This record gives sequence, structure tokens and C-alpha cells, in this order.
Amino acid sequence: GYRADRWKKLLIPYSSPTKAYFDTSDQDPFCMYNYLLDITTWNKSTRRGFIKVKITDYAGNTVESQMNSEASTFQQYKRVKILTGFHQDIEKIAKISLTFSTKTLIGPKHKLRILQMKLKSLNNPKR
Repeated sequence: GYRADRWKKLLIPYSSPTKAYFDTSDQDPFCMYNYLLDITTWNKSTRRGFIKVKITDYAGNTVESQMNSEASTFQQYKRVKILTGFHQDIEKIAKISLTFSTKTLIGPKHKLRILQMKLKSLNNPKR
């Protein structure tokens, strides 16, 4: 994986076989830019589903999140933290779009009412 060589000196001291998993992209430069999405919702009923994040810069370039996670549970006034990754890094974000999906084909569509949201870069915490 991208920059996996930096982990070598940390993993070698273990005498038994060690497994390490690196989340990488399938495209060059093979790195993922990770963000922590912190959401507080105010729906009266509990919602369970997935959040897709799109970020757009001032030039109109858009990247979509790549998540391989389980469905999150959203309860009224409870914070939910979701780790999400992007194949490209956008330095100056102009717009953030969220899409909520339950991934079910039958039944009514539900909205997720967001009270508060924060998107924090883990690769560049000063942003």
C-alpha cells in the first residue's frame, strides 16, 4: 500500500506473524484521504443506513466517498462518527453533499434530519 514501508519498522519487532491491513485506492498514487464525519440528528424515530459524502472545491471538482462499512444507527440527539475516505484530496472545500440510503429497494424512502455536522480531515488535521 501507499507508504506501507513506514510501518515496517513497527511491525518487524513482533516475533510471531503479524497481519496489517492498509486501506488503499486501486488507482495511482494508491492513497486514501480519510475524514471523520461527525453527525447529530434530530429524527424522532431511529434510522439505520449509510451516508455517502461528496465534496466539491471552488473550481467545481467533485469527489465521492468510498466506504466499506456497516450501516450506522442514527438516534435523536445522538452523535454518530463515521470514518470515510476519498481517492483525491480537496484542499479548499466549497460544498459538502450528504446522501442517506437504507439500501432497501422496497418501502418508503426516509430522510435524515441533521442537526449538526462536522467533516474533519484526518490526513491534514489543521484544516
